[in-house]
Amino acid sequence: MEFREKLYYTKEHEWALEDDGLLVIGITDYAQSEMGDVVFVELPEEGSNVRAGESFGVVESVKSVSDLYSPVSGEIAEVNGGLESEPELVNSSPFGDGWMIKIKPGNKSELEDLMNARQYEEYTKTL
Repeated sequence: MEFREKLYYTKEHEWALEDDGLLVIGITDYAQSEMGDVVFVELPEEGSNVRAGESFGVVESVKSVSDLYSPVSGEIAEVNGGLESEPELVNSSPFGDGWMIKIKPGNKSELEDLMNARQYEEYTKTL
């Protein structure tokens, strides 16, 4: 299991990375491994707004269907359109090509409510 430094983590197993004023969002290595092979990803439209803790999409695997939850509030600046034709990128590259959305955050202080890599790793041991 991979837990990357410099990322923020949620209890719902999403990660966030600050990148040039935007937050890149995806699901964690832990989440993708628990889900099994991802076969479909439904993401919001660019320009729509999300709120911290609310669902922004759905990921479907051979085992289950799970909601995706936004770690912060803001506007969807970009959606990873490549996941439409290659949802398996979520499994093969959860921290890279398998990213899901980029958010222009409305309130960066919401990041303070998220876990760092060490905290998230400890959290996953309790599950």
